[in-house]
Amino acid sequence: MKIGELAKATDTQVETIRFYEQEGLLAKPARTDGNFRIYENQHLERLIFIRHCRSLDMALNEIRQLLRFKDLPNENCGSVNNLLDAHIQTVTNRIKDLRQLEKQLKGLRELCQVNQDSAHCGILNELSQPMKSL
Repeated sequence: MKIGELAKATDTQVETIRFYEQEGLLAKPARTDGNFRIYENQHLERLIFIRHCRSLDMALNEIRQLLRFKDLPNENCGSVNNLLDAHIQTVTNRIKDLRQLEKQLKGLRELCQVNQDSAHCGILNELSQPMKSL
């Protein structure tokens, strides 16, 4: 299949497919005499895997590591478990940070309960103050 067909089959932009090729996540395809890329089923399967990992917010380096294990099917998957555990911890930390951000934004919102002129807006006035240390 051509790159446009692969893009459509995986709901991936053509530029993203080219980027994954440049990053070494997706093997460079063979080319026709007219210099068109021709993708095989293995490209489709690998791109589906990459897209699934990206939907789980995995970084390219994490995906690269997972692909190495996928390419070595007889390897022990303990490192895959460790990678996923580390990713879970990263997500947990981000959730904690987002909850703290939500708390700060709600506190900021409470500073302006009524619509008034901007000069007396509690939100704008608070944002004009030096940041407080956490």
